[in-house]
Amino acid sequence: MGYPLLDRLSPLPDTAPDRAAIRTLLREGAPKLVVLDDDPTGTQTVHGIDVLSGWSQPDLAEELADPRSAFYILTNSRGLPAAEAIRVNREVATNLQAAARQTGQAYAVASRSDSTLRGHFPAETDVWLEALACDGLVLVPAFFEGGRYTVNNIHYVAEGDQLVPAAETEFARDATFGYRSSDLTAWIEEKTGGRIPARAVESFSIEFLRREGAAAVEKRLSALPRGTAVVVNAAAYGDLEIFTHGLLQAEKKGKRYLFRTAAGFVRVRAGIEPQPVLAAAALAGAGSGGLVLVGSYVGRTTQQLQSALVLPGVIGLELHVDALAVAAAAAAEVARTAAAADAGLRSGATVIVYTSRKLQSELGQAGDISVAQRVSAALVATLQAIRQRPRFLIAKGGITASDLAVKGLGMRRGLVIGQAAPGIPVWRVSEGPFPGLAYVVFPGNVGHAGSLRELLERLG
Repeated sequence: MGYPLLDRLSPLPDTAPDRAAIRTLLREGAPKLVVLDDDPTGTQTVHGIDVLSGWSQPDLAEELADPRSAFYILTNSRGLPAAEAIRVNREVATNLQAAARQTGQAYAVASRSDSTLRGHFPAETDVWLEALACDGLVLVPAFFEGGRYTVNNIHYVAEGDQLVPAAETEFARDATFGYRSSDLTAWIEEKTGGRIPARAVESFSIEFLRREGAAAVEKRLSALPRGTAVVVNAAAYGDLEIFTHGLLQAEKKGKRYLFRTAAGFVRVRAGIEPQPVLAAAALAGAGSGGLVLVGSYVGRTTQQLQSALVLPGVIGLELHVDALAVAAAAAAEVARTAAAADAGLRSGATVIVYTSRKLQSELGQAGDISVAQRVSAALVATLQAIRQRPRFLIAKGGITASDLAVKGLGMRRGLVIGQAAPGIPVWRVSEGPFPGLAYVVFPGNVGHAGSLRELLERLG
């Protein structure tokens, strides 16, 4: 299916009334949005708010008391086994509830996950539905910067000039989070093992949103039976703004919802205005050379890597995954790679450290959580062993970026300063070996084949 579908469902010509109404409702005391990010790529659409790498009660109370409309908690739960992801979410819920009692701040929770439908669903949302006694679960996986659209309940992924149903993409064949259904009502039934049948899922169509508006959204939401699962169709930000306007009106009347969303909804619900992508000067500071660490194994990342490696002034260093199966060999491989990276940075080159591209290694199958954890640990150890400060640091892949920020740079709280390109967030990290460094979180499945190369060309 090609882009003519999007031409027919073109963006709304002017959604300023809904944006203004959303900001007004937020000023009037709408619940603060707490975003639980299962990997660090969920900050793809926002700026000017914090991302926490931990969830102690004092840290959560400090953020709840902050006047800004939202903040992120990086759980990295997509890189954990299901049982551990459940434990983490329960711990966050306990601490967040205590912090809310301490501050008196009302809040809503968005369980932010992958726009291509990978993640621990419904395991994570079940924890929060029980903890918060919500009126319903709202599913909003649309993420336009990454080419993710939901139309007639079918979730699509843009590949080149085509819109492909999500279940027909490589993401649906994920070793841990695979699925068969592109229809989100059927996907919910599939993932819940039939506990929530497709026929019981309520969906808000694009036609309804654009024809009926926010007042009708509020009325329809308020009339739903408690516990209903809701799918939101969206092909443009205007669709999300109309739905969110109605949603906030329902929340003002006492309703409470849990959100399972991609990054697009977060920006709208938090009332954050879009801003242009950051200039190169905001991304590259003092230091020598540039550093890119690539852990993502998906096909799009491999294409981007291959395109970037041929740039003049780029040094490619392969971290051999087969060597990571034995501890002694892994340590030697990390030491070799870090030493070569240090030398490359001192020369002023852009150094790209990337893991082996093959999908099967001595560790096992790429995509298995245990394999991802071992690979990510090796990249963290490599970063920790690098002594030369880079001008910029780009982390490619979700689990990779989270572990590098928290374990490699020692980040406790980062500030989201914007995007390096659409869908590619940038944090300012004040802690660790390179304080003040701009940290580019480049998702594995965002951009086209030349996106990484183009970003490196901008950075010089």
